[in-house]
Amino acid sequence: MPIVKIFHYMQVQLSSVQMGAISTPLVLVLLFCCLVSVSQAEYLKYKDPKRPLNVRIKDLLKRMTLEEKIGQMVQIERSVATPQVMKKYFIGSVLSGGGSVPETNASAETWIQMVNGIQNGSLSTRLGIPMIYGIDAVHGHNNVYKATIFPHNVGLGVTRDPVLIKKIGDATALEVRATGIQYVFAPCIAVCRDPRWGRCYESYSEDPKIVQAMTEIIPGLQGDISDNSRKGVPFVAGKNKVAACAKHYVGDGGTTKGINENNTVVSYNGLLRIHMPAYHDSIVKGVSTVMVSYSSWNGQKMHANHFLVTDYLKNKLKFMGFVISDWLGIDRITSPSHSNYSYSIQVGVGAGIDMIMVPFNFTEFIDVLTYQVKNNIIPVSRIDDAVRRILRVKFVMGLFENPHADISLVNQLGSEEHRQLAREAVRKSLVLLKNGKSAEKPLLPLPKKAAKILVAGSHADNLGYQCGGWTITWQGGGGNNLTVGTTILDAVKQAIDPATKVVYNENPDSNFVKSNNFSYAIVIVGEHPYAETFGDSLNLTIPEPGPSTITNVCGSIQCVVVLITGRPVVIQPYLSKIDALVAAWLPGTEGQGVTDLLFGDYGFTGKLARTWFKTVDQLPMNVGDKYYDPLFPFGFGLSTNTTRY
Repeated sequence: MPIVKIFHYMQVQLSSVQMGAISTPLVLVLLFCCLVSVSQAEYLKYKDPKRPLNVRIKDLLKRMTLEEKIGQMVQIERSVATPQVMKKYFIGSVLSGGGSVPETNASAETWIQMVNGIQNGSLSTRLGIPMIYGIDAVHGHNNVYKATIFPHNVGLGVTRDPVLIKKIGDATALEVRATGIQYVFAPCIAVCRDPRWGRCYESYSEDPKIVQAMTEIIPGLQGDISDNSRKGVPFVAGKNKVAACAKHYVGDGGTTKGINENNTVVSYNGLLRIHMPAYHDSIVKGVSTVMVSYSSWNGQKMHANHFLVTDYLKNKLKFMGFVISDWLGIDRITSPSHSNYSYSIQVGVGAGIDMIMVPFNFTEFIDVLTYQVKNNIIPVSRIDDAVRRILRVKFVMGLFENPHADISLVNQLGSEEHRQLAREAVRKSLVLLKNGKSAEKPLLPLPKKAAKILVAGSHADNLGYQCGGWTITWQGGGGNNLTVGTTILDAVKQAIDPATKVVYNENPDSNFVKSNNFSYAIVIVGEHPYAETFGDSLNLTIPEPGPSTITNVCGSIQCVVVLITGRPVVIQPYLSKIDALVAAWLPGTEGQGVTDLLFGDYGFTGKLARTWFKTVDQLPMNVGDKYYDPLFPFGFGLSTNTTRY
């Protein structure tokens, strides 16, 4: 009974006493209940935001049963996260896997309704510990229909603009919060050393220094940490910001031949010099969580690496947020996956992983971990460390005070302001690799006023291809129905003079090109969408009909080729035919950013953040290597003047 009601009830009963209607012992019982209630209200220190952080953590932790503690360590997929499950198993976190949505083309309001429904299950538990909901937001809020899709990291690294990257983090946080979600599995701070890796587009650069600079997205996502903050303490500045996740710890971009989830062979000094620096920067900036990599370091799985997870990350770098596994990450400690789950849990949790992305078969995980703790296979102190870190993040970000979504932010999703920011990011991420058959006769910028121009290529009118993997679904997709945005073809039509005729032909033959008397052609081709292992490629060729389109068009007329790719690809065989060549990477939903540069509204400024190879036989090849003979070196990029008045 609430304290106010107890006092009111006592007043009524005491009045009755005066009338002789109630016994004195009952009054004493009521007084005792009142005192107990008052003492309890004062004793729940963890619910008081004015209490110091460590006091709240300590108070809550000592109240928790083993069952409640282990529940906090579990992250499950939204498709199995009913309110009843959250309440029964005390689940600490929920996620959306790639493409996992409440319904097709769900609105922000629909997302909020789902997240709040799950949260209500958590809040109905004995201690009322709120859950934290995580989602991949690796280039904007990429799972969500109508969200602003920013260029992938491979393009953002080109900008070398930490201020821009911070703004993107801020915009992404608002769009994520607009759907009621509080936690993002971003940024990826991998240092991709081999473009054959299917996740290379998630990496800002082959250069650790650029990747370090791009960690400025973290204060964008989380807010600016104060100068006097203790190193390693996570920081999230309220309900308009999200908890961030530096991933994938550590060395995921250095695997042999770029094979995803494979082995990174590098010395300890090499690991610290190439792959570790951005983690140090992330921790200084208050990153809340770190995700462990599927990959191995010199043969040892990172999910089982106590030295790097506990001794180095937690103890040496003083990281005080929580460490999370990747999707079924501990299962993959063994080969085949899940073949010795008890062992995987023992070494994974023992290595220092605090939250386990299960994501479906959570009861098995809970049962095994509970057995291991009760039988002293895993010490309770390791469980307490994990839960302490999870609670620290939840307290810091204000989840206990504001567990539910703020409906007032729904208009932030795909807002015009964010789309203009993405358009700016596209402009700054493009790299001009060639401009004219000779320097004296540049092709770009293109004239807006011409009799007739040709737009060709598989990627010219395909928003899905333009955005790449991790867009609405895990692997991405083709076509223009995936989400809302502007294709490059539409952007061309918007940019040119109204008198200029635009002819679009996806894959014209040379006779068509020669017989139509075009002033010039824009050819937009590239890779098809992929994510993770599905993108691993040992040949890095542009799929057909891309090469045929380049040959047919550029062999017949002046052309600019715009490459939509997640990495450098084989282009040398076609280079002599091409008049102008633009690396546009995976620009996202705002295709006008490409035409802003093609037609001279802005000048090209981007410089390669990756080495562009001549042939795949040269790989891996990175700036600073002894034998460095690229087609276009790291840092290369031509510039153009603007024609705007």
